[in-house]
Amino acid sequence: MITGELKTKIDKIWDTIWTGGISSPITVLEQITYLMFMKLLDDIEIRKEANAVAIGFTYQSKVFKKGNFVLEQENISIPYSELRWNVFKNKSTTEMFETVRRYVFPFIKTVNGDSKESAFSKYMSDAVFLIPTAKVLGVCVDTLSEIEMTDKDIMGDVYEYCLGKMSSSGELGQFRTPRHIINMMVNLVEPKLNDKILDPAMGSSGFLLGCAQYIQQHYKNELIKKENREYYSSTMFNGYDTDPSMLRIGAMNMLLHDVDNPNIQRKDSLSDDNTDRNMYSLILANPPFTGSVFKEDISKDILALCQTKKTELLFLALFIRSLSLGGRCACIVPDGILFGSSNAHKSIRKELIENNRLQAVISMPSGVFKPYAGVSTAVLVFTKDPSGTKDVWFYDMKADGYTLDDKRQEITDNDIPDIINRYHNLEQEKDRKRTEQSFFVTKEEIVSNGYDLSINKYKEVVYEKVEYPPTEEILQEIFNLQEQISKELIDLKNLLNK
Repeated sequence: MITGELKTKIDKIWDTIWTGGISSPITVLEQITYLMFMKLLDDIEIRKEANAVAIGFTYQSKVFKKGNFVLEQENISIPYSELRWNVFKNKSTTEMFETVRRYVFPFIKTVNGDSKESAFSKYMSDAVFLIPTAKVLGVCVDTLSEIEMTDKDIMGDVYEYCLGKMSSSGELGQFRTPRHIINMMVNLVEPKLNDKILDPAMGSSGFLLGCAQYIQQHYKNELIKKENREYYSSTMFNGYDTDPSMLRIGAMNMLLHDVDNPNIQRKDSLSDDNTDRNMYSLILANPPFTGSVFKEDISKDILALCQTKKTELLFLALFIRSLSLGGRCACIVPDGILFGSSNAHKSIRKELIENNRLQAVISMPSGVFKPYAGVSTAVLVFTKDPSGTKDVWFYDMKADGYTLDDKRQEITDNDIPDIINRYHNLEQEKDRKRTEQSFFVTKEEIVSNGYDLSINKYKEVVYEKVEYPPTEEILQEIFNLQEQISKELIDLKNLLNK
């Protein structure tokens, strides 16, 4: 989420482009992300150059190379140095506009040019630069230059915020998972260097980026090896989406995090077009909560687990089908999945319990997705294990570090560190009582309750006895108050009549 200064600056850029004559909100949004990508490319290279100097090495950029950037078919030949944000931002607005339009934009479409079939090249091929005038570009560049960008998913944050400005955003369902929730889920499943990771509803690649950052942090030395770096840059990360704009942003985000060639595809994950089965060792996702699809378009093996048209149920069946044996999944589901009474709800919960090992149900407060949605959600963590479930760990998250209203301001109350710590020390949870914030429930009890996974089904509430004064005392106190009011009214009337 974005707040404060960044929000104000994005509003300014949005209004400038809109006033400049671009009336399509999606087009405005895409132009903003292209400009941010230009700046982030240069910002990241500047940091790498500074780090190299600090340790006495000479850094040679793979992005801004020595010599000239050449595109013969477009009659382009210009020094790479002229394509850097920190260089062209200092030109006159007219010269900057010509440089960006004529050279920089074609350049960013070919950044990963060594791999013509890469996701980045594929989804950037039809990108178009539509900033209308030099004046509009000048305001946008000046404003973005004031923003300090780190190599995090800031483009995803901006995309989420801009969608919130659009009336169609709720219908599109393009609401990103807050980064701190993504990080919690990533830390629960602990991605490994040999994992093959999938998000079949990838959006702007938030979960894939979270895993990439975790791998970079925990396997820094191992990534020096050529075979590990090649696997990380290509095979490890996989994602699907049906929105070309999201695929472009996802590809840009992955490239900024040194994942040069992820397997990102435009694909309807629930359809017969998706034949990926039993092949992913880790899935993290927040699939669409609402909506339905045509039953005839849904893959038959998914329907075999769950006869429904509801996407939230179908995606859960897809996760099960897509995981390899022993594969792990952490996914966000709406609360209705946990206790819904339809045959489809019961069948998917039964599949999770009987033919997989459900490890955790983490109930989250309804404000986690505000201001965009107020639905109550939970995180499910499970492993594809035909031996089935034993005991299930439940946690009642009450605070996620932010207020649960539309403002979502940062606060000190935060259960997420406790959730991560307890999940990785479950042996110490065995004796926790149902009155506490986390506890275990046996498989047998869950089965006897129709596979209900709602925490409220099992949580015990302790009611404190409250002692009230006798009725006579309460009545007497009321009479005394009435007498006092009557007396003061008489005093006030006498005062006014003087």
